[in-house]
Amino acid sequence: MSDTHVVLYDPEGRFDTELALDRALHKALVKAVLGWTVNPALPSAHLHQITLLLTGAARALADVVLEEADRRLAVPLEGTAACAQGRARLALALYERLDRLESIAPQAVTAPYKAYVLEHDST
Repeated sequence: MSDTHVVLYDPEGRFDTELALDRALHKALVKAVLGWTVNPALPSAHLHQITLLLTGAARALADVVLEEADRRLAVPLEGTAACAQGRARLALALYERLDRLESIAPQAVTAPYKAYVLEHDST
């Protein structure tokens, strides 16, 4: 086993290094989680770890998108059609990403899972 590991869950932003995301792993995990039609027979600790992993991946991906937008917006404005078109393309790309996120907003979960969450809710 390797002595190295990658920390993806960093809500306080303490790690400044760029993380290499294992896209195949995360996509497979996302597919599996979204495929659940009932509460999976997994211990709560496992579900918590899955949630942390997906939270970290989503946060890292969001950071990549925001950094790219910031980089493009840092280019000085010019009174040219090309500059206006560049900003228009950026706005369009951001709206398209937002639309995709809204189209996959959390769906209602099945009743057994809701009951499980209510029983184990710590708030």
